Amino acid sequence: MERRDRKAQILNILAKSVRRIIEEEGPDLSGIQEIRLRTGQPLRMLHENREYVLPAAGQPHIVTKEEMRETMEYISHYSLYAYENELRQGFLTIEGGHRVGVAGKVIMEKEKVKNIQYISSVNIRVSHEVLGCADRLLPYITKNMQVCHTLIISPPCCGKTTLIRDLIRQISDGNQYVKGCSVGVVDERSELGGCYLGIAQNHLGTRTDILDCCPKAEGMIMLIRSMSPQVIAVDEIGTSEDIHAIEYAMQCGCKLIASVHGLDMDEATKKPVLGELIRRRMFERYVVLGNGKHPGEIRGVYDERGSVLCRE
Repeated sequence: MERRDRKAQILNILAKSVRRIIEEEGPDLSGIQEIRLRTGQPLRMLHENREYVLPAAGQPHIVTKEEMRETMEYISHYSLYAYENELRQGFLTIEGGHRVGVAGKVIMEKEKVKNIQYISSVNIRVSHEVLGCADRLLPYITKNMQVCHTLIISPPCCGKTTLIRDLIRQISDGNQYVKGCSVGVVDERSELGGCYLGIAQNHLGTRTDILDCCPKAEGMIMLIRSMSPQVIAVDEIGTSEDIHAIEYAMQCGCKLIASVHGLDMDEATKKPVLGELIRRRMFERYVVLGNGKHPGEIRGVYDERGSVLCRE
């Protein structure tokens, strides 16, 4: 399937009136991060970490119900019912790997979310790949051409997903630091691969297998049983089930690349269950990210004992 230009992928899912405003009044789309539509509220865009309120006729453009309806029709190809499974998670993934978050009236069934109706908010998060952003990190998390068990610790919005995506690509393809190997990816929220109709829209390497929209703990075990990965990559671990699955994967001989929200090593160590893995030195490398100018900016890399290997 031939990929369309990123600009076209985004603009073509917007209501025509919103599309025109963004093209005429918005900043250069190359640096776009988010477009937010809220019924009855101003149209907003996040561009290179700066928020813009987009105008029409000199005043902030107020998003209408009709524009919201038209946008959702384009996003869902005129069939929201066909996307019920995705909507219950609160988002859809479109061509190009871009993620569309939605909010509105939640429909419950047997104490679980069945669907979202009367959608009143849409957040279009533009997928960004930064090929090569893991170049500087690879020498610290590899040894004898093999990947070390690595935990990436990062506050929100510091580029950890972008960094992990590039790590997967380089580990899968191989380079001067690591021998190319089979990588299994559990992509619970469709952020790493950005799968659209089952096909990854992001570059994750030639030896990578993806379980899209699959719970992390269950997915790790499924991959071990079915795909024999040498490396497993997961983003944003947190539950006790995730941690137990990671321990199981390590015992099966798989190398792990995982991430967790946190400010530093101390905060990660205090997390329930995960802290026990850290104290038992199950991970061989810890990477702490900071909020810098570039995605995945490294504040420090530590070994299993907490000794500094690299620090900014």
